[in-house]
Amino acid sequence: MKIKFRLSHTLFFLLFSLSGILYAFDFDADAYGDISDYLDDVYGIDDNAGLTSFPVLNVPMGGRAEGMGTAFTAVADDVSFIEYNPAGSSMLDFSELGIFHNNWIADTKVEGAVFTTRFKNLQNLGLAGAGKWLYLPFTEYNIYGDRASKGYYSEAEAILNASYSFLSGYYFSGISVGMNLKGAFRFVPDYSDANNTDNYQGQLIEGSGQSQSTGMAMADIGILTRFDFLKPYYSRDRNMSAALVFKNLGPPAMDDPLPTAVTAALAYKPMRPLLISMDFSVPFNLMNPELSEKPYGAIGFAVNATNFLSMRAGLLAKTGNFRVTVGSAVTIDRISLDLNYSMDLLTQLQPMNRISLGVRLNLGDQGRKELGRQVDEIYLSGLEAYASGNAEEARRSLEAALKLNPQYDPARELLQSINAAQAVQNQMDELQRLNF
Repeated sequence: MKIKFRLSHTLFFLLFSLSGILYAFDFDADAYGDISDYLDDVYGIDDNAGLTSFPVLNVPMGGRAEGMGTAFTAVADDVSFIEYNPAGSSMLDFSELGIFHNNWIADTKVEGAVFTTRFKNLQNLGLAGAGKWLYLPFTEYNIYGDRASKGYYSEAEAILNASYSFLSGYYFSGISVGMNLKGAFRFVPDYSDANNTDNYQGQLIEGSGQSQSTGMAMADIGILTRFDFLKPYYSRDRNMSAALVFKNLGPPAMDDPLPTAVTAALAYKPMRPLLISMDFSVPFNLMNPELSEKPYGAIGFAVNATNFLSMRAGLLAKTGNFRVTVGSAVTIDRISLDLNYSMDLLTQLQPMNRISLGVRLNLGDQGRKELGRQVDEIYLSGLEAYASGNAEEARRSLEAALKLNPQYDPARELLQSINAAQAVQNQMDELQRLNF
């Protein structure tokens, strides 16, 4: 009963907080049109928009990343990393399983699932896999209003991820390099010849959909690093990160280019509960660079209101399509529930049309936290032994700590100091023997 009580109350807080944010955007149609027209006048329209294939690559699954306006490239701290920075898997604290559902524009829906893990004995290696499916109903009518054909237009994406963190240690999180290998498939249902003036009723053209269906392989390459910068609070977690990612590198699909882009990003925590992130992306049309879309940017914010409730908001500033997203999440034990609402200037404000839902399961850290606690404890024992003048006991403790975690720099530094002091003492003893 206690768990049910907590669940009902946290869901209430999530929905209440999200509805309060949405209320702030509840302006009338005239104001909505004025804002859209103003942004089009200031930023113009991108004549090269919509020339790429596979929309499934651009529509987010959901989760915290979408709630921050997709400004997640340098954050990359949960399963959502797989769509934004393949280098994130080797820096995640926990193994996670995420399941997402996104009500996108009109009847378009996106389903997704992601699993990621790191191993206790291979802490610098991260692995992940994901699947994503975009689909919308397709119905064709003839001039009499009769249905001529029906089905689903759909796109599917499969992702395999691996990343490795180099130069990681106690003081530096390292530089993570990762890659996504992706395969995508587009399925188009058969359509009719209802536009043929000789047959207005329409007959299905066998294989017509198959002629437009296709598959494609591509890759993402990402770099991620974390460090401390202007950090006014104490925490072992780094408060700033930087990233560079190349997305959707691959050949064209049926003479249509993929949505290839390079993204540079920063994320910063000026205080413990607040996270600010910024992405800047430059699209590239690999078939004809002159037809590349205009650069665009995104900014996101996340606030941990309590230990179980977090809020987020973001803006994707793309020429001809400004998208605002607000969201919230509750965490109960090892389960996180994400709820986001997105609004762009291509669609009107509709409470149920742009909602995404996500469930993330924390599957543990494979014993890394307990290993870290043991290393800290052994190191402190060696430090106490050294302070009391017992260098040999201190050396044994420090060597044991480094055996458990070779990247534990404080133990290495103290051991080097003990060895250096012992070398000096040995030289002094040798000089005294020579004098006598």
